[in-house]
Amino acid sequence: MRPTHPQPTVARVASAMLLLCLLCLPASAAELTAKTAALVDKVMAEEMKKQALVGAALGVILDGELAYLKGYGLADREAAVPVTRKTLFRWASISKSVTSIAAMQLYEKGLLDLGKDVRTYVPEFPDKKAPITPRDLLCHQGGIVHYTNGKLIRTQREYDTENPFESVILALDTFKESPLVNQPGEKFSYTTHGFILLSAAIERAGKEKFASQVRNRIILPLGMTTMQPDYQWKTIPNRAVGYHRKKGKVIPSTNTDVSWKLAGGGYLSNIDDLAIFARALIHGKLVKPETEKLMWTPQKLKSSKPTTYAYGFNVNGMGAELQVAHNGAQEKTRTRMVIFPRKRFGVVVMSNSEHCNSKKLAAAIVDTFSQLAGKTPGETGRLEPGYRLFQKRDETFYARALRLSDRP
Repeated sequence: MRPTHPQPTVARVASAMLLLCLLCLPASAAELTAKTAALVDKVMAEEMKKQALVGAALGVILDGELAYLKGYGLADREAAVPVTRKTLFRWASISKSVTSIAAMQLYEKGLLDLGKDVRTYVPEFPDKKAPITPRDLLCHQGGIVHYTNGKLIRTQREYDTENPFESVILALDTFKESPLVNQPGEKFSYTTHGFILLSAAIERAGKEKFASQVRNRIILPLGMTTMQPDYQWKTIPNRAVGYHRKKGKVIPSTNTDVSWKLAGGGYLSNIDDLAIFARALIHGKLVKPETEKLMWTPQKLKSSKPTTYAYGFNVNGMGAELQVAHNGAQEKTRTRMVIFPRKRFGVVVMSNSEHCNSKKLAAAIVDTFSQLAGKTPGETGRLEPGYRLFQKRDETFYARALRLSDRP
């Protein structure tokens, strides 16, 4: 007689497939009402006008769901191409948050020791007469030079490949001979180069190319369809043209190569994928709860002086008031991701205007929802405006802001 219930192995496979399908859902079960959407559009238009932005895109996560995704302005002003949800923007330094996730996933498996000398994994990095650990690199305390805060020395050598810095090991040549700007743990000193070194450790610890680890453990499981390295030698459709101010005029930016700093600022995607990443963080989809707690704990210096930077994320507040964020700034782009995990709320913004104040742009939207929830907006300490959003779960607000027929 045939069994009436699936065998345990079949059930497990079915459950795993269902989970994968749920993770890959690109759209939201929630959607803003027309009135709320119109208000959000108005706020975006006003803030973009204040800042003279060429183009921007917005994503809102409300009650843990992707509630609003939209493009504004122009992706290519000269060709009159509008920003849409297909437009690709550089993530810039929000890429560091992705690198942190990749590192902490290896930490969970016991493959990356956060307290071990990074040269254990990457002997190509010169001895600096002081051990630098993955933990130091994750929280910008390794003393690695950034761009203008110390002497930056590039290794002079010939390469047998056209794009050598696609390799995160060879990318070390862009800074590895530089002296430390401070002793590890002595100061918080923000550095993109430090995350390049971290990506080399991740590659060695995970025994797989860094970009492949990010793709296989973050991009594919979340169903992100456009996130990828911004390799200038590749033809990637829908890239936004960048703009910057020069002598009072807004002109196109240069297509500066960022392949050498993939882990610190080399990814790009559309607004949907950045919002999907933020939603995954809110739902704890990428690391275990205990790992998340460690990852989002602001790190102290050796002197016990506190900072607001954890492992690849800026963190303020605690408990129900926890705010997790990261900005991005480089040629062609300004970005911001800010989430309130315990409120199941978040905002992501991307702009192709280098003069964009992405924190103000995101704060304008956070404030809008704060006001809709009946809260008083405004800065409190170092927290985002509207940080007390949904201090108590306000079902009346959700009913007002979301179309009830689309709520989960």
